[in-house]
Amino acid sequence: MKNVRVAFEKLENVSKEQMRTGKVKPGFTYCSTHMIFDIKMDGAFTRNARLVADGHKTKPPASVTYSSVLSRDSVRIALTIASLNSLHVSACDIGNAYLNAACREKLWTVAGPEFGSEKGSVKIIARALYGLKSSGAAWKSALA
Repeated sequence: MKNVRVAFEKLENVSKEQMRTGKVKPGFTYCSTHMIFDIKMDGAFTRNARLVADGHKTKPPASVTYSSVLSRDSVRIALTIASLNSLHVSACDIGNAYLNAACREKLWTVAGPEFGSEKGSVKIIARALYGLKSSGAAWKSALA
């Protein structure tokens, strides 16, 4: 949870009712979140937990949500060209990648038990969480 805390901004002295009626932060929509638990079959059986937004319950944003996908053939062609020209190929994985991009949607949530002492507080979703409709496009834009 310490990695995902940057995705939320706590609103002090704001109740759920004030947010629902639009008295505070008008234009923001409620979005629930939940935890996903997984065990990776990497030989070490690494346990993984991720907080994701229930973006499927929200309306589609007005901004572009499409993020292009690289085809397998393009990768094979690029690797073939690199091999033929004796070029070195590097790759990397960016941990919690989406959290590096700003959230394009105006969303708020209520902190669940995974937030510890902040349980029940109202939070603005400030970063692109997994599960939101525009997160892929926001990450692509930030990386570009």
